[in-house]
Amino acid sequence: MVALRAESTPRPNKAGPGLRTFFRIADAWQLTPAEQMVVLGQPPRSTFYKWRDRPDEASLSRDTFERLSYIFGIYRGLQILLPSEQAADAWVKKPNAAQPFNGRSALDVMLGGNVADLNLVRRYVDAQRG
Repeated sequence: MVALRAESTPRPNKAGPGLRTFFRIADAWQLTPAEQMVVLGQPPRSTFYKWRDRPDEASLSRDTFERLSYIFGIYRGLQILLPSEQAADAWVKKPNAAQPFNGRSALDVMLGGNVADLNLVRRYVDAQRG
């Protein structure tokens, strides 16, 4: 029988890598800090800037991790669907006549502020991938 040992080192904090990835995507999408805060769930301004400047020290809620997951899925799906990185990054700001957008951009939908808004865009992108 194998004895279980307690880990001698703490589990790595996943907030740092997640936030660094988010901020790279936000830069690619040319999101303003105000837009970034909405997508992240409206953290206090001071918290947002701490996350941006010192991501490895961050502690994130389950809601924020869920938001990050949707953003990563949207980003990855667009990179697969569209012919160039520039087209994929620009897509989020372009008006879209498709049913869930009704002439608005994906970013306009995501800026509704709810996790469900991010989920809607993620489902649309995933559906386009088939």
